[in-house]
Amino acid sequence: MPLGPSTQPRPLVDDDEPIRQLLGEVGGLEGFEILEAADGNVAIELMQRRHVDLVLLDLHMPTVNGLDVLRQARTLGTSPRIALMSGAAQVEDAVEAIKLGASEYFAKPLDLPRVRALMTATRRQFQDRIKVLSSDAQLAKRLEVCGMIGRSAAIREVFETMQRLAPHARNVLVTGETGSGKELVARALHELGPRKHKKLITVNCSAVVETLFESELFGHVRGAFTGATSDKVGVFEAANGGTVFLDEVGELPAGAQAKLLCTLENGEVQRVGSVEMRKGDVRVVAATNRRLDQEIAAGRFRADLYYRLNVVEITVPPLRERSEDVPYLTAAFVRKFSKDFGKQITGLTAAAEERLVRWSWPGNVRELRNVIERACLMCEGHLLTEGDLSKSLVDRPAQVAASLDEEPAGPPPTPDAVQEALYTTGGNKSLAERRLGISRRALYRLIDKYAPAPSNQ
Repeated sequence: MPLGPSTQPRPLVDDDEPIRQLLGEVGGLEGFEILEAADGNVAIELMQRRHVDLVLLDLHMPTVNGLDVLRQARTLGTSPRIALMSGAAQVEDAVEAIKLGASEYFAKPLDLPRVRALMTATRRQFQDRIKVLSSDAQLAKRLEVCGMIGRSAAIREVFETMQRLAPHARNVLVTGETGSGKELVARALHELGPRKHKKLITVNCSAVVETLFESELFGHVRGAFTGATSDKVGVFEAANGGTVFLDEVGELPAGAQAKLLCTLENGEVQRVGSVEMRKGDVRVVAATNRRLDQEIAAGRFRADLYYRLNVVEITVPPLRERSEDVPYLTAAFVRKFSKDFGKQITGLTAAAEERLVRWSWPGNVRELRNVIERACLMCEGHLLTEGDLSKSLVDRPAQVAASLDEEPAGPPPTPDAVQEALYTTGGNKSLAERRLGISRRALYRLIDKYAPAPSNQ
């Protein structure tokens, strides 16, 4: 049955059916959903599949004894309260149970008022937890600025900078790690400024084939090149009066960099194959996760374009530097995905939330969003558990390592492999690095070593 906000599943693990029946009746009066298990193996299976807040566990059972169940339960990442029960109570068993994390040790015949008091305390703890999670979700709404959430000093400084710049700044450079929220900053600058009623057009520079950059940005006339069967309006014309967001601007090839510089300086656009100049009055927000000063030193980016784009710079802090924002971001994501998936997930267990706050978040806010989305899909109760999160937080795919400029284990790709990757992706370095399983910085080192770029690149 689905769990309401005031009920929690509680396994009764005892090979004595009358004891299970009695405690089930008491638990029902306290508002618990009861899950019964006649032996330890069934109990472990239940705790693997369901979120559990309280376990009443018999010490002596035929297959797996209570202490062994307690040991295994502590490896599941769900952290329920566990109380052991025994008809042959011994001091040694009680001490061992407490060492293993048991919260209570009951001798049989059971002291029912004491058992019921434990249930009441657990229920109240659950209700207090729901209030905290609800408060986080409500605060997250109040902390939101154009889709960005946070109360840390680092992110509030970003919000204040956006609000100051939005009415006036023409060109803005947004820097920060992959997944930190650079596109959201660009959207905020657009929505908070005087151009909000005009178009915002995003160009992912790492996803455009190099030979088509100029046509994509500035348009072309019919017959300008093979395949140009009609005139095409470029991004800068289409966004006239609005905003163009150039994501991964460091990927722009040399030719497009020169024309972009002219457009920024003159406010005019020249289509490929045309001598006519057209209006291109746009705000340009450019974003990069790379050090453009290093790209300039390596001859891959124009210094004059850098200074034109970097009239004002906004640096988005990585999530690991604002971990106090994790609970509010998490609450917002849980609310979204719970609604999207038609579930009644109210938040996280304390252990799960602590795990999120401790995580280093190499993929930043994007990684947190993906982790919560997956956990909500897997969740079968009202609270996300540490077990729901564990799979996503253990795996470190090559893409995440690449975003941190980490080098994968093993030998580097061969010259033929690098050339083939660049050829088959049409020169798209973002796709090539993923195909090779290396970082962007490593790819450029290999290009310089194996396939040096022409002098005009």
